[in-house]
Amino acid sequence: MKFIVSSSTLLKQLQHIGGVISSNTILPILEDFLFEITDKKLSVVATDLETVMRVQINVESNEDGRFCVPAKILLDTLKALPDQPLTFSIERNYAIEITSDSGKYKIPGEDPENFPKDPSDEEGNAFKMRSDALLTAINKTLFAVSTDDLRPAMTGVYFELGLNEIQFVATDAHRLVKYRRTDVSPGETNNFIVPRKPLNVLKNVLPENEDLLDISYTNNHLFVSHDNISLICRLIDARFPDYKVVIPTENPYVMTINKAAFASALRRVNVFANKSTNLVGLSISGSELQLKAQDIDYNFEGDERMECQYDGEPIQIGFNAKFLSEMLGAADSADVKMELSTPAKAGLIKPTEQGSNEDLLLLMMPLIL
Repeated sequence: MKFIVSSSTLLKQLQHIGGVISSNTILPILEDFLFEITDKKLSVVATDLETVMRVQINVESNEDGRFCVPAKILLDTLKALPDQPLTFSIERNYAIEITSDSGKYKIPGEDPENFPKDPSDEEGNAFKMRSDALLTAINKTLFAVSTDDLRPAMTGVYFELGLNEIQFVATDAHRLVKYRRTDVSPGETNNFIVPRKPLNVLKNVLPENEDLLDISYTNNHLFVSHDNISLICRLIDARFPDYKVVIPTENPYVMTINKAAFASALRRVNVFANKSTNLVGLSISGSELQLKAQDIDYNFEGDERMECQYDGEPIQIGFNAKFLSEMLGAADSADVKMELSTPAKAGLIKPTEQGSNEDLLLLMMPLIL
């Protein structure tokens, strides 16, 4: 079997799905790409048994066929080659010969029958969603996902489906992000948890446009497809914590502040904070915000003052400056509102302006000053 493909096109598509392949695989075959040619279309698959990513490329071929090729050496080869047509020749024992303008390269292939089969979505529930909407949802929630594998339910983003809306929730017990879209119609109420890794892969491949994605799900898997790219991932089998009980219903003290100026001040003052806690104290009174941090071990101290609009009693409250900066980055408006009550209760952050089809709420647990 032979086929011809552009080296740069193949490299670009393989890089899209290469992130799925784990560096510590259980089975040697999981270090390979599966190549399948049907009707002059090349389909390339990568998997780690939990996530499956597939891309399609148009090629010139003389027949259909399947084979597996080691991912690392193929990617390294393509990165070293200039843009040119490459001819792949596959023998009966799956030996692969790649011919370029100036050389020949041989790679031992493997039997495609050993490659894991894709899960089926025949009984799945399906809906459509704009690519830029899902991309925005991932970007606004993924940073708050927990990395603690002892609490698996919090190591993914919670998809909460309604008849005519969808909510995305992420938390690591220190902060929580809830992002709602009302321009999606799943058609039924349901919920599931999508792991961090496939969402990271999707973030890098989804186009930031209004193309519609086909999304479906079963009890165990999520399926996302767009044009020549598709992803299948196993859902997290755990119960997501009841996040609604931690969201305060009434925080009477409201501070409105310029987001960029606040984020810059946080970064500067955090230089002087303890590196294990990143604790920065906020003292708010009248129209002034004071940020203060200190590291007693090294006798470091940082202190800044800035203007704000504040409605409430004077308050002193501490937050993790690194987490707070990431939360501010998720808000798209020029100004943000911080809603507070006491130094021991969670604070809420909301953009002052939001899109007509979206609603973002950010929650931060305070630190003891």
